[in-house]
Amino acid sequence: MSWFEKLMPSRIRTDSVSKRTVPEGLWVRCEGCDATLYRPELERNLDVCPKCGHHRRVGARRRLEIFLDEGVREEIGGGVEASDVLKFRDSKKYRDRLVAAQKATGEKDALVVMRGELQGAPVVAAAFDFFFMGGSMGSAVGERFVRGAERALKERIPMVCFSASGGARMQEALFSLMQMAKTSAALARLREERIPFVSVMTDPTMGGVSASLAMLGDINAAEPKALIGFAGPRVIQQTVRETLPEGFQRSEFLLQHGAIDLIIDRREMRGRLASLLAMFTHHIPPETVTDPLRESGSGRVPAAESAEAVQPGREERREPG
Repeated sequence: MSWFEKLMPSRIRTDSVSKRTVPEGLWVRCEGCDATLYRPELERNLDVCPKCGHHRRVGARRRLEIFLDEGVREEIGGGVEASDVLKFRDSKKYRDRLVAAQKATGEKDALVVMRGELQGAPVVAAAFDFFFMGGSMGSAVGERFVRGAERALKERIPMVCFSASGGARMQEALFSLMQMAKTSAALARLREERIPFVSVMTDPTMGGVSASLAMLGDINAAEPKALIGFAGPRVIQQTVRETLPEGFQRSEFLLQHGAIDLIIDRREMRGRLASLLAMFTHHIPPETVTDPLRESGSGRVPAAESAEAVQPGREERREPG
């Protein structure tokens, strides 16, 4: 016992064993305003800071849990995993990086796809997990996304994707770059069949993901202050040797310059997207219908037939002159 402890009155001494312990992780610091936040309260607010509105990054499964209705959810492509066909190695083996990411996140790869419902309407939803190797897109991510698109096409239901990625996965080289074309082709098929696809870009959405599927939505939305672009602002500034505008590549900047359609607060995401999708899905025919205009029973007539129908009447009413 030190001399100070000997002089200290016994009634104010504190036994180290009886000190109150605070569970780890109960408090978190906001990256936006530096405020200390109570984690349970933050989670109830969908990981949005109640003080400044900063949208914290969330994992893929958490994202889908707060977006889809509670109840039956079917995971699509959950068994698809990346393979190290190139035996790639930088400072670590690619296989070791995959194992470490799987242990840290509990996911097998950086994309989770589910078939569920949004306010009672069926939907296929996909979400990137930035905590899994920066949400990078490799062969497994591309395959999972395509399987989700194929499911949406088969059931003729909308697809929504939440992007959070640093881009293509460099450890897979051309196999990862190929996913840009692969996912874009799947979305082209949805567009041909008039199946809605909504892209929601979250912080960050960069590289090959932003240059492919993330910008190919019928509606391209984003969360507030999300970083969106191909190369990062620091790289661009070093290349052009000019000072970039304030807020460059943030979602507000992109909205102002017409690169995206709207910004949606995470707490309003379910309601806003449900309303938007309702406008689209009203026009989607049943699976058995091949011609949506001719066979939908909606009374709509193709433009060519409309012109043919009114032409005789016009000719009959035309006065000679």
